[in-house]
Parts: sequence; structure tokens; C-alpha cells
Amino acid sequence: SLRWYQHPTEEELRILAGKQRGKTKKDRKYNGHIENKPLTIPKDIDLHLETKSVTERDTIALHYFPEYQWLVDFTVAATVVYVVTEAYYSIVKPSQEMNISVVWCLLVLAFAVKVLFSLTTHYFKVEDGGERSVCVTFGFFFFVKAMAILIVTENYLEFGLESGFSNFSESAMQFLEKQGLESQGPVSKLTFKLFLAVLCSLIGAFLTFPGLRLAQMHLDALNLATEKITQTLLHINFLAPLLMVLLWVKPITKDYIMNPRLGKESVPLMSEDTFDTVRLWIIILLCVLRLTMMRHHLQAYLNLAQKSVDQMKKEAGRISMVDLQKMVARVFYYLCVIALQYVAPLVMLLHTTLLLKTLGNYSWGIYPELNSDTPVENSLLSSSVYSESPPADGKMKVTVVQITMALGSLKNIFTPLLFRGLLSFLTWWIAACLFSTSLFGLFYHQYLTVA
Repeated sequence: SLRWYQHPTEEELRILAGKQRGKTKKDRKYNGHIENKPLTIPKDIDLHLETKSVTERDTIALHYFPEYQWLVDFTVAATVVYVVTEAYYSIVKPSQEMNISVVWCLLVLAFAVKVLFSLTTHYFKVEDGGERSVCVTFGFFFFVKAMAILIVTENYLEFGLESGFSNFSESAMQFLEKQGLESQGPVSKLTFKLFLAVLCSLIGAFLTFPGLRLAQMHLDALNLATEKITQTLLHINFLAPLLMVLLWVKPITKDYIMNPRLGKESVPLMSEDTFDTVRLWIIILLCVLRLTMMRHHLQAYLNLAQKSVDQMKKEAGRISMVDLQKMVARVFYYLCVIALQYVAPLVMLLHTTLLLKTLGNYSWGIYPELNSDTPVENSLLSSSVYSESPPADGKMKVTVVQITMALGSLKNIFTPLLFRGLLSFLTWWIAACLFSTSLFGLFYHQYLTVA
């Protein structure tokens, strides 16, 4: 279990400083303090903090503890619902039922974004520090980066955004024509990419401080780790977002994974469907690895209390007892904030991947069965829906058929091809933001703070 450092009491600090509380006001003034002046002690005092195991009772009063508990509990429940739903669909294989796990995954993403938004607004309320400028700077940086990425052709990054948007526009135009409306499309490609860039800049701003904090915890966890296997797992965990980013780089996936060269000939190692499934499994396994490494990172954060005291001992001068106690207690008080910064991006990445599998019509099998093409399925669905004639025995059944027809039309517009491109890009973007911010944080904590 985690162990946190308790702040020393006033009596313990007096004993270490060699000062006793006098009975009279004259004695207190002789010992170096008066009533309206805080007692100070030397910074190089021989202070050793006591540790205690973190219990549930200790965490109740922590900052953001209800938000952390709610996010973890709801994520676990949503993941269980998703697993049960996937097992049901693999066994029963229903065709006309709505996949309820999609709603649960969307709710998890909404709660994770809400928590990150709340943490970011907390940084904006701090007037003295430079956290606000950091968030704004990284937000504009990620906006420019997203615009640059969206310009890159699919010869280098194979998200499928272009084909997905084209399919969405054609389906929407056909739907509007059936309704007797003339339109050139629901939205232009420029507007679509501009909206994506704004969304990406917000996600990047929300993930700025989680990435910076992860870099500091990674360095501290490496210093604490004594076993080689733990250090190796910590390095893999830090590089996990980079590995996810490379899974969508087309020259790497096509030339080195799917069709590696042996001599002068390329050997087809796996099909595109198999690689899509392997990519999903790799992302999930890396998310599981990051979850298992959570304890090492949180313990490295809690050790900042002793690290701050050791750094204080190297300085000259005096410090008040209250400031010393706050310096130690502040670390444990913000434990749930740090845990949220570690868990929330992980939850976003995991459930975006689950949505990609479900809405993108992928398979969990490494060698999936040959399914019929998505457009054929959609056309069959639409024809079956529209071929149903409403029964004449009641208005309720007529309403049900109308709703079914409307849902069938929406399925023809929002096709798996669109969801594949959109969710692939969002999954890649979350991983790219995490790696960019953590890499900058590694450079900052490794070189700039030392300098």
C-alpha cells in the first residue's frame, strides 16, 4: 500500500530546535518568539518524517476525493458493462438492438473531460503562478499542431478521416434528397477540420499538466526503483503513448509490420483487418501496463514531502513551523488531484479505443471472420426498415415504426467508416498529447530545474 509522510507537530519541532514553551511571556520572548510572531526554526534541523499507510479514512478529507472516487467507480462499472455486452453480442449476435455499452463509454468520456476541465479551471484561478500562461500556450501550440496534422495526407497517417468524411457527406446528401431538400452537404471539409482542431486544442490544454506531472513522477519513480524489471516497465510505460502514435504511421505499419521485406521481396505477414485488431489489443495492453504502474508513480509523488525537507536542510536561514508543516502536509492533501491527473487521461484513451472497436465495426479476434462490407449491411438495413409497412391496429405501433425508420436513416449517415476515421484520430491525438507534454516535462525537470 502507499505510505504518506506525516507533518511534525509543534512540540516535536520545539524539541528538535532545543526550545521549550515558556510558562511566562518573558520566557517565551527569551526563547525567540512572542505571541504575535510565529516561531521559527533553523532550516538545517535534523528532521526525519514519520510515514503511515494510506487508509480510506485518511483519504476522505483529501482535495478532489469525491471526484476521484466517482470517476473510478463509474469507469469500473462501465468497463464491466462493456465486457458483458461484448460477450452477449459475440454469442447472440443481435442485428436490430442498440449497443448500450456505447452510451456507457460516452458517459465515461464525458466525466473524464469534466474532471480535467475542473482541474484546469483550478489552475486558472491561481493568480500568482504561471499555470494559466502554460495552459494557454500549450492550447495554442496544440491548435497549430492539429491543423498541421490534419493537412498531412493519408499516405503518412492512416486515420481514414478523408474517406470517412466523404462517406458521411454522400450519405447525408442522399438522406436530404429523399426528404425533398436540396443541399451540398451538412458541413464543408474546412469547417469539419477547423472544429476538430479546436477540439484537439482543448484536449491538449486539459492534458498539459497531467503530462508534466507524469514526467516528474517518472523520474522520481526511476530513482526509487531498485529492480531492473521495474525500471524497464517504467520506461515502457513512459514510451507507451509514442508506441500508440507509431501504430498509425503508414510507412511503419505497411513496410515493417504488415509487409516486411525479406531480401528484395515483401512478405505479407498479416491483413489490414488483423492489424487493426492487433492495434486495438496493443493499446489496451499498454493501458493496463500504465494502470499497474500507478502505485509506483503515486508513491514517488508522496516521497516529495521528504525530498522537500532534504532540500530545505541544504539551505541557510530559518523557516516558521507553520510553513514547514504546510510544506509537508500539502503533498498528501493533493494526492487525489495527482491520481486524477494520472487516471483521467488513461480512462479517456481506453474508452476511446473501446468506442473505436464498437462503432468502427472491428473484431477482437486476431484472425476475424470475413464479414460483409459495411455499405452492404447499411443498405440491407435501410431497405428492411423502409420495407416495413406500419400496422394499422394502433398509433403506438406506427410511432415505433417511424422511430425505427429514423434510426435506420441515422445509421446510414453515421457509418462505421466515419467512426473509424474520427475515433482513430482522437485516440491517436490523446496519445500524441500525452507524449508531447510528458516529453516536455521530462526535459524541464531534467535540465531546466537543475540549471
